[in-house]
This record gives sequence, structure tokens and C-alpha cells, in this order.
Amino acid sequence: MNTRDLQDLIDELAGEFDVPGVAAGLWFGDTTAYACHGITSIENPLPVDEHTLFQAGSIGKSYTAAALVLLAAEGRVALDAPVCRYAPELQLKDSTVAAQVTLLQLLNHTAGWEGDFFPDTGEGDDALARFVSRMDELEQLTPPGATFSYNNAAFCLAGRVIENVTGDTYECAIRRILLEPLGLRASYFDRDDVMTRRFAVGHKPSENDEMGIARPWGLPRNGAPAGGIVTSIVDLLAWARFHCGDDPGPNGRQMLEISRLREMHCPTIKMPGCAFGDAFGIGWFLDNTGNGDWLVSHGGSTNGQESSLAFMPAHDWALALLTNSSPGGMALNQVALQRVLEACLGISEKKHLPVSTAPEILAAYKGQYAARGMRCLVDTNTSGDLVFTLPDDPEVLTLMFDDGEVQQPQATVLHARLASGHADRYLFTDGPLKGVTGYFDRDSNDGRVQALHIFGRRLPRMG
Repeated sequence: MNTRDLQDLIDELAGEFDVPGVAAGLWFGDTTAYACHGITSIENPLPVDEHTLFQAGSIGKSYTAAALVLLAAEGRVALDAPVCRYAPELQLKDSTVAAQVTLLQLLNHTAGWEGDFFPDTGEGDDALARFVSRMDELEQLTPPGATFSYNNAAFCLAGRVIENVTGDTYECAIRRILLEPLGLRASYFDRDDVMTRRFAVGHKPSENDEMGIARPWGLPRNGAPAGGIVTSIVDLLAWARFHCGDDPGPNGRQMLEISRLREMHCPTIKMPGCAFGDAFGIGWFLDNTGNGDWLVSHGGSTNGQESSLAFMPAHDWALALLTNSSPGGMALNQVALQRVLEACLGISEKKHLPVSTAPEILAAYKGQYAARGMRCLVDTNTSGDLVFTLPDDPEVLTLMFDDGEVQQPQATVLHARLASGHADRYLFTDGPLKGVTGYFDRDSNDGRVQALHIFGRRLPRMG
């Protein structure tokens, strides 16, 4: 796939999914290609180019993870050590967990407490310290290390560890440890840095399906370690190449040994049936491509912006995507990744087939599941479907802040079937999530369904 092919693909998909602006970057062996489409804003339009800044959202978690891996390589932290060694101020509802949870469990989403916690603790240098002081509000849902459940709060705590160990603010530490040595000069956290350059704003459809600007633009400062980085497509692709061991930066030295990079790309927890991958490494999702190689990836969602970064070190291949529309940008990213993987590496999308299931079997899944920020009612119908009713907007990764609370006002009904060959895995069969998978979790003692895994989150069954 060359530059023209990539440009044609992005132009096609931007029109199909109604995305105002897109930037894409592809690295494959000796080829580096960029393709840009559209405008930064429908209200104040500028052409999107390869230097336009977008919010990368949760891809930023990989920077937090890499910084701690680098500090571990220097002997300043140990990933298997308890977090309280580096953040003695940590207090949780369960004091035993506060004493035992490790840095690795922060970085692979197995800390076990409620993860979608978004209080606005101000824009001062104490934003993360104030965030951590409120973590005793979070319920402990599972023991540390037991299961994967996407956890933004854990990464904010990881950011506080970086502050304590380095003596810098999180943003300054990431710039000094990672961005400057790698020559990533178009990656920022501070809005003052962003607003003086060409940047994209998010877009979302209104109730009458007209595209509008998504406001507010940015995240509170305490969200920086979980998803606050703003970057260009050039810098984002360079970040992937660094993880492939291809680009040691302008000073000519490899910042992290290849073996430590590869450790980040090895499974630390399995996620059977998760929509985002088959396993999680350190800061990265891992998807088994079926040929012995892992597709390493992470996505990002902020208010009206969707991003995707995927790479395969064994093939010198990486694809970066930045868009300024939700949910259209998410759909564009998924289709573009599938098409480019097929064109470059011959890797086809995994097919999960829905199956018909007897009503008495489906009845075991009926119930209400909930955790902070999200609820889901699962029922059945006479057609053999599982019926998911979410009182909130299903885009749980889109953070809309209002007085520190996540606002998800729309009720959504989605239909799913159990997937062939996988016990307790389901597959959405309609709506914007068609083809997305998830799974139910059973009690190991009595076999009863005890939790729903949806959008990477584990929601315990109520009652």
C-alpha cells in the first residue's frame, strides 16, 4: 500500500462515516506514507495536514506505561512492587488492597476497583495528588490481579507515582523522559501549547443527526496520564516505530532495550471475548492474528475525537489514525485498520458468528449489571436475542465533563447473540456496535453468571 492507496482509502471512509477531519500514517518496511482529509472544525475550518494536532485519548496510557518501564530499567521502581512504596499517601476503601496492589496491576487494568472516576480536581500542579486523595471513594470490585477491567483511575494513580519518583509534574516528566529524547516535538499536554498551533476540535451528531462541535474540548488535568496527550500523526507514528525498535531518536541511542519493549507487548492478563483484544500486555492491547504474531494496539476516545494506533514489530508495520468525529471516527478507524492489515500483511478480520440459543440457556444471563458510570439491563426476546438496555450512551470512552461527573444521557437498546465456539461470549448484531464482542463471567464455585464484560469494563451483577 502506497501513499495514493492510503489517501484513497481515507477519502472513501471519511465520506462513508461522515468524519470532518482525518490524519493517517502508515509505516511498512521502507515505506512511510501519510494521508490527510478534510478540516479541523466545521465552524472554523482549516485543512487537516500531517502536523495538525489531535487528541490521542487513551493511547496516552502507553506513554505512562513506557515511562514506568523506563524508570524500572533505571532501577528507580519495580513493577512487581506495591504502589504504596512510591505513593505512600494512597488510601483505598480496602486497606489490604492499598498495601498490596502493584504497579503492574495499575498498568494492565487488573487493580480491581471502579475505573471510570472523573472528578475535576483543578488545573494546578496538585491535580493528581488531589485525585489520589479521593480514591477511597471507589468500590473494590475484584481482587487485584484477578481479572481485566478497563481502569482509567489506575492510570491516574500511575501518573502520581511518576510525579513522586521523578519530582516533576507528570507532564514535565513525560516530556523529559520520553518526548524530548525521542524528538517528539509535536506532542503536548498543556492547552496553551496546543492553542497556538493548528489543532482539531471534536464533532458529534446532535439529536437531529446534524454534526456539531463537541464541547468542552479538553480533559481535566488529572486525566493526563489516562488520556490527555495531544499529538500529530507524524509524532504518533514515530511513537509506534519506537515500540517496534526502529527509531531510537535523534541522539542515536535506543532508550529502552528491545527486550524491555517486547515485555510490554507480551500478555500479562488474558481477556477471552473482549472487544479490544485477546490479552493485555503493559499499556497495550494484544490481538492474536492466528499466525503466531500479536497485533499490538490501543485506541483513544475523547469528546468527539477518536484515535487508533496499531503495530506489529515482527513485520516492521504500524498504522496510526486520528479523527475528529464520534462515533464515526471509531467506525472509520476499525474499517481502515482491517483494510490496511489485509492489504499489507494479508491478515483478515476475525469472524465471530452468532448462533441460535435455547431460551432456557439465555435466561441465565438476564439481570442488571452496574458499576460506577455505567449500567446495563440484559433481557431476552422471543427471537432468541439477548437485549441490552443501556440507560447511558454506549460510548463510555467519551468523557463529557460537567461538575466532575460523566454525562451519558441517552438510552440505547442493542441486540446480541451468543457467539459460536465460545462459551459465554456474545456478539452485537445491530446498531453502531454490530460485530463487537463481549462476554459474561461465571462464579467458579456455583457456575452462576456473576458479571458482564462490555466495552472492556467488568460490571458486577446486581442482586
